[in-house]
Amino acid sequence: MKITEKIIEKHGLKKEEYENIKKLLNRNPNLLELGIFSAMWNEHCSYKSSKIHLKKLPTKGKQVIQGPGENAGVIDIGDDDAIVFKIESHNHPSYIEPYQGASTGVGGILRDVFTMGARPIALLNSIHFGSPSHPKTKSLLNGVVSGIGGYGNCIGIPTVAGETKFNETYNENILVNAMAVGHAKKNKIFYSKAKGLNKSVVYVGSKTGRDGIHGASMASAEFDENSEEKKPTVQVGDPFTEKLLLEACLELMKDDSIISIQDMGAAGLTSSSVEMASKGSLGIELELDKVPCREENMTPYEMMLSESQERMLMILEDGKEKHAKQIFEKWDLDFVIIGKTTNTKKLTLKYKNKIEGEIPIDALAANAPIYDRKWSKKKNEKNTIDFKKLKKIKIEDALIKILSSPNHSNKSWITDQYDQMVMCDTAQRSGSDAAIIRIHNKDKAIAVSVDSSANYCKSHPLTGGKQIVCENWRNLITVGAKPLAITNCLNFGNPENEDVMGEFAECLEGIKKACEFLNYPIVSGNVSFYNGTNKKNIFPTPVIGGVGLIKKIFKPIGHSLKKDKSFLILIGKTFGHLGQSCFLQENYSITEGKPPEVNLTNEKNNGEAVLKLINENLIDSAHDVSNGGLLVALSEMTISSNLGVKIEKPKKLNNTIEYFFGEDQGRYILEIGERNFKKVEKILKTGNIFYEKIGVTQQEFFEVEGELKIAKNDLFKINNQWYNNY
Repeated sequence: MKITEKIIEKHGLKKEEYENIKKLLNRNPNLLELGIFSAMWNEHCSYKSSKIHLKKLPTKGKQVIQGPGENAGVIDIGDDDAIVFKIESHNHPSYIEPYQGASTGVGGILRDVFTMGARPIALLNSIHFGSPSHPKTKSLLNGVVSGIGGYGNCIGIPTVAGETKFNETYNENILVNAMAVGHAKKNKIFYSKAKGLNKSVVYVGSKTGRDGIHGASMASAEFDENSEEKKPTVQVGDPFTEKLLLEACLELMKDDSIISIQDMGAAGLTSSSVEMASKGSLGIELELDKVPCREENMTPYEMMLSESQERMLMILEDGKEKHAKQIFEKWDLDFVIIGKTTNTKKLTLKYKNKIEGEIPIDALAANAPIYDRKWSKKKNEKNTIDFKKLKKIKIEDALIKILSSPNHSNKSWITDQYDQMVMCDTAQRSGSDAAIIRIHNKDKAIAVSVDSSANYCKSHPLTGGKQIVCENWRNLITVGAKPLAITNCLNFGNPENEDVMGEFAECLEGIKKACEFLNYPIVSGNVSFYNGTNKKNIFPTPVIGGVGLIKKIFKPIGHSLKKDKSFLILIGKTFGHLGQSCFLQENYSITEGKPPEVNLTNEKNNGEAVLKLINENLIDSAHDVSNGGLLVALSEMTISSNLGVKIEKPKKLNNTIEYFFGEDQGRYILEIGERNFKKVEKILKTGNIFYEKIGVTQQEFFEVEGELKIAKNDLFKINNQWYNNY
């Protein structure tokens, strides 16, 4: 077939990229080779627009065993235990086919974790939808939630934490980010680097079909009015087969049979074989007639670009093939030797004894394009809101409006669809600042949380980047965990747009600064560009997934109030910053202004002080103050418990609205019993930590002195009102 400009464009390649391919090959590529270049050089696989900026991120630390570059990141949690984790996007497929898009997103991230030798122990998600009134939102929401629950529940991995947000910026491009966490032994981590010559290259798992062809390329392009036509590029998942694949891989991993192993994820057989060979500076020769196919007359092009799910590629030690085959056949899975490693440093593709394609590995990997795209710095917005001109609102009315809004209403109707307790190690499930997973048969645990803040990042990307890392850090602190490392999923619009690229560069700079200051390295992640439709880009939405360690788990802290007549104290100063606040968005539909500043010194000092108090068993409950400010945080503590609060009026700030709804950073609410209060005060004063006593817990009522008094049960009803009427 002659390669025309139309065919090149259909493969998502620029004209200059095609010319570069011809130079690297010293000839014109055939269609199969063009498809392979298309897969490996697209944004999703090559990171060609982001690589320059990603290199600046901090990725090392004493706790880091494996940073970015592998299927998942690995950190040390002591006692020869390691935690393996990563987050990835499945945005485009989930918009086109919400159930399958979300479910295969879960399946893919699970394979990234167990291909490293870890048994998955938890799933998390960050999902963003358009305005609730948009005609597509309800069906997309229902499909995605069903897909996440369907896959996770069937495979038997608890879905323990996440976030669901609504904003019209996602009307035509939803975000579905899935995170998986696994547990492994430090001496049994598996990698994807190929080693040795003439070693068997083995295909295991499900058969290959035509689903998902060009899936990675689709993820590297904007949507338009024809997005529905792309449905055939969405993969179809089978969690029951994935469960078999998981158990078969972990069984084989008990010995020394495997040299390297790689999930067939985006770009399927193409990316897995190229990545293994590239990391090992070897060649790979594949005999495509041997690939197990579930459809008739599949071509080499289709086999190499299919993204059929539940498949792995591995390289085995000599003489281990028979042993490995017995294991996979026992689990009723395909096991076929489809090729071998070579010293050619080429990807050689044979079909019916004829070479159908031959490409230098470096041309696909090391020589993939890297772009230093132009970007423009975000102009600083001024806080021009004249509060005197705003219609006055009572504190009670403002709070009710926020708590009954889509973004702040109770989300248990979502989380109840997920099995959170399977495996029996979930010590604290979704609904708190972070979930807690006990390390099986041990008294230590990890805490996990995911966070994002698109409006902050849109308004001031540098500050927004810092803020997400800090909020994630605080969420782990409040449950008594020492934050160890993060994974990130960077969801942005078209990188060829200077403003979008500027948002990306500045957000990453903010993330970098916060991670460095807090000693909170990034060990894995994913970049998702081209999130937009018809030239309209989404708000910049980096998502941070954090993991922390609880060395001895006694009783989870959580943010549910525990005892009547306890003291409530607020850690951190309140200045009453309302720019980009939920108060203005929900009550006045105002989205102007700058987000609150992030003081990294205060974040670190305040967080370490709170963690010290928790470790000394001086706190009954804790909650960070973030979206919605102090009053929303107190409401969440009340709603999740059987107690109310009585809060004093602020003595320093004249404007009670600013005090109760300002979103100043670095703050925590702590519940402390009277017997511990003096000890807590002494520790805070010694550490020069600003705090103030703001009230006490009480029975029945949520009360602010002279401003509002709502029965606790009524507050719960208000918080459930939106979904009940949706």
